[in-house]
Amino acid sequence: MEVSKAKFPLVFESEWKQPTMDPSEINKSSQSESEDEGTAETQDASTSQISLEAPQASIEELPPEARQRALQEELTSLIDVVGPGPLVDLLLERAFELGGTDVHFDPHPKGLQVRLRLDGVLHDIVNLTPQYAPQIVSRIKLMAGMNITERRFSQDGHIANSALLRHRDVRVGSGPTIYGERVVMRLMPDSTKFTKLEELGMTERQIQIVNEAVHAPFGAILCVGPVGCGKSTTTYACLQMLNNPERSLVTIEDPVERRIDRVNQIQVDAKNGFGFVQALRGVLRQDPDVIMVGEIRDAETAHIAIRAGLTGTRVLSTLHAGDTGATIDMFREFQIPRMFLADAIKCVIAQRLLRKVCEKDQEMVSVTPAAARILGLTPDEAATKKIARGIPTDANFHTGYSGRSGVFEVMSITESVRELLMQGKSGRTVYEQARSDGMLTLEDSAREMVLKGVTSVEEMTRVLI
Repeated sequence: MEVSKAKFPLVFESEWKQPTMDPSEINKSSQSESEDEGTAETQDASTSQISLEAPQASIEELPPEARQRALQEELTSLIDVVGPGPLVDLLLERAFELGGTDVHFDPHPKGLQVRLRLDGVLHDIVNLTPQYAPQIVSRIKLMAGMNITERRFSQDGHIANSALLRHRDVRVGSGPTIYGERVVMRLMPDSTKFTKLEELGMTERQIQIVNEAVHAPFGAILCVGPVGCGKSTTTYACLQMLNNPERSLVTIEDPVERRIDRVNQIQVDAKNGFGFVQALRGVLRQDPDVIMVGEIRDAETAHIAIRAGLTGTRVLSTLHAGDTGATIDMFREFQIPRMFLADAIKCVIAQRLLRKVCEKDQEMVSVTPAAARILGLTPDEAATKKIARGIPTDANFHTGYSGRSGVFEVMSITESVRELLMQGKSGRTVYEQARSDGMLTLEDSAREMVLKGVTSVEEMTRVLI
């Protein structure tokens, strides 16, 4: 396979420092180094040093659309030039640059399919032949501190930020399939950057409700939704608002996603019997002002967290629930007394992530009758309204979208809502009362974003309907 320098000259000229070499000379050089060093593993380390020597300058010079367009060709071409080590390093660097959240290595009869999740959607990047699959998988497991000889069971690992140029943590999971071992790398958020509430996509009224709940003297604030909807980002934003020297802040997480100054962060270890329940009980004896529980997974954790919210501690946590009403039903399943729910919960935030229409490549289109029904527009309103639609290009991976924004449903515990909680009413009844009190539902928030041109009707339908 030949390497086309014309497709991505900056990568070769500035990153490899060999603009005059042709692919055969590069191969000869690599083979010579391998013979001098004596082992293939030394060759990988040597090539890795070359490929990652000074990538920052060349990477930043390339515009986003050029990097996205060249990614597949770059990896395909370099696989025959470098070993598995540098290829994995390069893939991680590119994934971080593009804002990816997960990298999948899926085995199949013809090799190993590499896929990258961008804006919540997986994209095929490159297909590696069977001869490279075991080397790539072993390299990743070795970096993550996993047992490379164990292929019968699932394993979890961690690539420390000290091993990466981007100083970001990577969580690694592996497991057997009928075609070989599968590996998924979860790219953790940048621990130095925190999103403010104003940047999440909340309305002014929603921000006001959350601010009031966060600065209440005690009580629980819950972020709910499915996996990957941004609950942790919202919880960290609330935690950062409370982070000052006057307070004692503790987090209990699995895993610890971001390192925060002045916060005592605890990593649970279920294998050794140190789970959320054990950690939470211990922390409550250590004079905390604010506790963040990464996730409420069972009734015992729910009971302790809610009781903590009643005893003068602010509690931030997440839960897997469909909306704010379903959250109430979930706590009832956990057998939480109705009085505790009414007094402890200050705010429930349900959320989803919607892809944003690409700002660079988009067009304004008329509202179709079907879209008008979804958006709640009358025929007269629809006739005069234009909405945004993305144009698939190289700059947005041919999706028409670039980036994501949150849509939120924020339930404040008003007097009428509290009364229904005390009466033990269902989550749906509480939900309808909150709507009567002015709560914007997830669908309402999404409609506003469509009408503002932030996202599309198709994306709203994909995520919410």
